[in-house]
Amino acid sequence: MKKKIIITGVAVFFLLVVYLFAAHHYIYKRISDAGLKSSDTNGEYIIRSSVNNETSLRYTALGDSLTAGVGVLKYEESFPYQLAQKMSGNNSNIILRDRAYPGAKTSDLIRDLLTTAINDRPDIITLLIGVNDIHGNVSKKEFAKNYAEILRRLKAETKAKIFVISIPYIGTDKLFLPPYDSYFKQETIEYNKIIKELAQVNNVEYVDLYTPTENMFKNTALCSIDLFHPSAEGYSLWSEIIYANFNK
Repeated sequence: MKKKIIITGVAVFFLLVVYLFAAHHYIYKRISDAGLKSSDTNGEYIIRSSVNNETSLRYTALGDSLTAGVGVLKYEESFPYQLAQKMSGNNSNIILRDRAYPGAKTSDLIRDLLTTAINDRPDIITLLIGVNDIHGNVSKKEFAKNYAEILRRLKAETKAKIFVISIPYIGTDKLFLPPYDSYFKQETIEYNKIIKELAQVNNVEYVDLYTPTENMFKNTALCSIDLFHPSAEGYSLWSEIIYANFNK
């Protein structure tokens, strides 16, 4: 009897391990198979105000695939571009520079994008980074160190108004099978605590994108075909939430 119980336990454990491995592998295979690319082809965009004037604001968008417009066909459907359109309604032309690429972690941003973003001499910066740190198993200690370095340099080397955006929970329940749905949601919450604390310490604006969009992907019209990145409608919702924080 005891032997039978042990065999059953081992079999259950083996099946559980197989399931966890398969469910985890499925996430990244589905995203990879969708083959979505950055929709940014220019790096720089000029959005002109409806009012004819010469006033311009330089806006640099720093981040990863969520800033690079993965999930939409045209960068004009990305959240930075839609946000820039809203800003241009304030009687200023907007010079938008996209400093982002798919898969970027905080360490990649420091190495590849930060100096270029600083050299843009931006008036406004949005920073949305961290999804790949979570999925890449970057420790919270390392993430906090990197994020602090990004803010330190942006504060010291630019005169920009800085908006740090919390990591949204992205991915549908068809992509994240249990227990990964709960795991990644909790990790997102924990990483966002770090971002919020660093925003307060550095006296920069914190935009809570997570709370109002926590259940966004229950509406499949708001996600792209990879079940991970937003669609044009999803990015439009993000731009509205972020812009509302600009006007506080």
